[in-house]
Amino acid sequence: MREFIVEADGGSRGNPGPAGYGAVVIDAATGETLAERAEYIGIATNNVAEYRGLVAGLRAAHELDPAARVRVRMDSKLVVEQLSGRWKIKHPDMKPLAAEAARVFPADRITYEWMPREQNKHADRLANEAMDAGRRGEQWSPSAPREGRGELRDQPPQPRTFTTPAAAPSPRGEAAKADADARAAHNVATPAPSTGWGATPDMGAPTTFVLLRHGETPLTPQKRFSGSGGTDPSLSDVGREQAERVAAALAARGTVQAIVASPLTRTRQTAAAVASRLGLDVAIEDGLRETDFGAWEGLTFAEVQERYPEDLKTWLASPKTEPTGGGESFAATARRIATTRDKLIASYAGRTVLLVSHVTPIKSLVRLAIGAPPESLYRMELSAASLSAVAYYADGNASLRLFNDTSHLR
Repeated sequence: MREFIVEADGGSRGNPGPAGYGAVVIDAATGETLAERAEYIGIATNNVAEYRGLVAGLRAAHELDPAARVRVRMDSKLVVEQLSGRWKIKHPDMKPLAAEAARVFPADRITYEWMPREQNKHADRLANEAMDAGRRGEQWSPSAPREGRGELRDQPPQPRTFTTPAAAPSPRGEAAKADADARAAHNVATPAPSTGWGATPDMGAPTTFVLLRHGETPLTPQKRFSGSGGTDPSLSDVGREQAERVAAALAARGTVQAIVASPLTRTRQTAAAVASRLGLDVAIEDGLRETDFGAWEGLTFAEVQERYPEDLKTWLASPKTEPTGGGESFAATARRIATTRDKLIASYAGRTVLLVSHVTPIKSLVRLAIGAPPESLYRMELSAASLSAVAYYADGNASLRLFNDTSHLR
């Protein structure tokens, strides 16, 4: 039996606002792109657009082979969880869309899985092309028929052509009701606060990670590599003072509901200072530990450049390269952090959680949230005892709310 992968996405510039969807059908055995679909749908919410993209992708797969098995992959946790039967569909405008999707293939031949937004680039690109075309009063269309072309997924994007339709659809009535669908899915009676780290006007309370880098250690002002494979230094006197200052700031804000820390000494000490002020316990999560810098642990950048010039050059050129001596590559760190992020989102859904961690894990969480390339890690400054914040929504999207705030230290 033939197997397809359907990847779909939808977007709304305003939520509700000008919206569009994109979908791609892929041969699961070869990785070839078999069909693409995209459409500007007028004014709608993100979730309406995502459902519309799913339906279009399933219909395209059905046209290719109605007897096939289908794996749906989307970055909308809401759609995936609802159609997998784990979340109830309570919003009246979501029910017909879900029913429409369910009718395309029998339930025993379709599965749904969530994937991070950065892995859904093809469908996301199509959705944005459709929205761009709609803004110009045009309708998206492929440059040539896709079915049967066997385009490989890693080929560069093909140019698109656009045609002007008689009129673009504008389902305003549907969109006006659909902007609260995620709250309805979770049976959230009231919306999230309109101010603060977790503020959002359109969906239920997100899971918010307040990211705290630990206070200074004796190695910090010397800018030495200090990862998880070194001497595990404690906070210095300056670092302990920084921890107390950030604890006071977080206590005054009063929004943190749980604390999770890396297992290393400097993060546990920083977390303990905050926990004492907030009256909370500290949970330890190994996935939040710093990168292992191998033989570079304890050395300055200049010392590494002098002793291991070629290794350092290769490391700076590729996130897949490990430090000398079998350390951990940034690519491996990113995979670990993504797994840890998903685990913590599931454990602390809808809550504001303080994650006390290190430079690379925090930068990795920020990079993944905004969809930045791996080399962006080299372009972020993250100070000791600084605060950052990322909010994660029920549909799988994320929003960077704060980065490298050190106002509490002044």
